Amino acid sequence: MDLDALLLRYFDTDDLGAIGVEAMARGCEQLGIDFGIEQEPSRKFALWVLMDALGIAPLPAEAFEKQPQLRVAADDWLRQTDRLTREP
Repeated sequence: MDLDALLLRYFDTDDLGAIGVEAMARGCEQLGIDFGIEQEPSRKFALWVLMDALGIAPLPAEAFEKQPQLRVAADDWLRQTDRLTREP
């Protein structure tokens, strides 16, 4: 999935700094709905990664309760992003 395409789909822009609080809330709500109904694993994971970047992702154990491979991938994602954001 293309990040710019996801941002355009959910927020009508590829610049999140350019939208207001209400547009952000609407986009996040729709993103959460789509995540909940998505069946294709790679698309579901991509939506979860975007949700994580926005600070609205459920924990991997909750998000991927019935998909252990995705849960492991999400845990790995969180470990790596935490490692990258720590100061040296």
